[in-house]
Formats: sequence, C-alpha cells, structure tokens
Amino acid sequence: MSAAIRVRALGRTAIVGVIATAGLLLSAIPALAHITVTPGSVQAGSTAVLTFHVPNEESTADTVKVDVQIPTDHPIAQFLVKPVPGWSVSVKTVKLAKPLVTDDGQFTQAVSEVIWSGGQIAPGQFEDFSVSADPLPEGVSQLVFKAIQTYSNGDVVRWIDLSQPGKPEPDHPAPVLTLTAGAAAAPPASGTSVSATSAAAPAAVTTGSDDTARDIAIGGVVIGLLGLALAGLAWRRGRAAVAPSAPDLDGSDLAMATAPVPEPRNGTQPKRADVPARQAPSRKGAGNRRQTRR
Repeated sequence: MSAAIRVRALGRTAIVGVIATAGLLLSAIPALAHITVTPGSVQAGSTAVLTFHVPNEESTADTVKVDVQIPTDHPIAQFLVKPVPGWSVSVKTVKLAKPLVTDDGQFTQAVSEVIWSGGQIAPGQFEDFSVSADPLPEGVSQLVFKAIQTYSNGDVVRWIDLSQPGKPEPDHPAPVLTLTAGAAAAPPASGTSVSATSAAAPAAVTTGSDDTARDIAIGGVVIGLLGLALAGLAWRRGRAAVAPSAPDLDGSDLAMATAPVPEPRNGTQPKRADVPARQAPSRKGAGNRRQTRR
C-alpha cells in the first residue's frame, strides 16, 4: 500500500472519530437539561431550603415561565419563596380539609403552586429558584414537584413523569425529593440530666436520574477527547509516512550507500592491478646537439 493511500485511509479514520465524538457529546447534552431539585435527599420533619435548577434546553427560544406544583396530599405548613431578580412570583394556596398542627401553631392553608414569570433564561443558560420548606412532612418517603416550563416561542415542556422500577428513565422526569427518617435518640443514663441530642446525619444524598445523566455526559466527553487524540495521532503518522527523508549533511548516508569492499581471503592483502609505469618524455634534439659537439 502506497503512502498516499495510507494517508487517505488515516484521514477517513480521523473523520469518523470526530463524527463519533460529536455524536456522543450531543447525546450527552439533553441528559443534563432536566429540571432538578437540590438537595436530593433531606430528613423528614426538618426545615430545608430547596433549589429548583432550571436549564434552557431550547436553542432559539428563552424560558419565560416556570410553574412548580407543591404536593398537598402531604402539605407543608410554611412555604416561603426567595425573590429572583428580574422575575415576579405568584403563590397559590389551598384550604386544608384538616388543619396542620406544628410547633409554630395551626395552619388551615398550604401552598399548592409557585409560578415564576417575567424573566428570561436565554439558550445555553440556567436559573435557580429557591424556596424554604418548614417542616418537611413525615410518614412519606418522597415528594414529587411536578414542573411546567414555558418558552418564548410557545413551547411548553411538562416535567411530570415518574420513573418506574425496571424501566428506562422517562424523557421528562419530575423533580423528586427523597425524605429520610431520623435516627431515634438513645435513652439517657440513669442519674444524669437529659441533654440535647442531635439527629443522626441523613443518609447519603440520592440524586437519582440527574446523577445518572451527569455520569453519561462525563463519559461521553472523556470518550470524545480520546477519539480526538487518536485522530490527531493518526494524522501525524500519515504526514510522517508521506514526507521524504532528507540525506544527512555530514555524508553518512552517502557512506552507507557505498558498496562494501570485499574482504581478502586467507589473510592476504588484495593485489593491486598493475599500472603501467609512466615513461619519461623524450627530449628531441638533445642527442643531435651532443653529436655535433663531438
């Protein structure tokens, strides 16, 4: 195979590697475009600040409205919204069939929906919307916050699907907050005063589908970089195969190209070809002059 054919083959291999890399990177981008809630896990009965991370997954439109629905089957007594510059907020409440009693008193209403509007999330950007929940309900393992995202071109994305065990992740999963149970306090020893006992640290945060999507994206980026590196190496080797090697200036290449001298047999020196001896040029007229003098 000639050098030119090898270069063309390596060039095609490099192009295929670049295309595969781009495909992996593009496939990893949508995996990070979900609306998520952080932290992913909180102890039940505690007070927590929840942040809804809202990325813009459109390429030509802005996000202009975010609607988050708050579950009321396990209501939250006090639900406060943090202001976001450039955005206006609307809070909807429902009347509870049974009043909710906490350490802060009795509550007959609970927040059912929070709507942020009036702002803009441009393509390639995101915005965080934070709320305070006090206290988080007990007797339930998770809270599902269904969200609706509206774009400036009229598109509406409903993040309301729930993941099912043994099935692929849905295209538009709802943000889910896992609630963990606090560890029971050990009884005090006899004869000693009861001291304040802090609850055990919650279980490790489970971020669910968001962590899986992030791992897929990171894996795609790593594989893509390796593909680009291999493509560049193949291109450099192709260039090296085509480029002719220049002879050394010190004459070493010429010396190597010289035919070797055959070695003598039986240790004798090779005979030199007989070269006829040069004859001294004759001088015309010299003998005549000598005869004349005589």
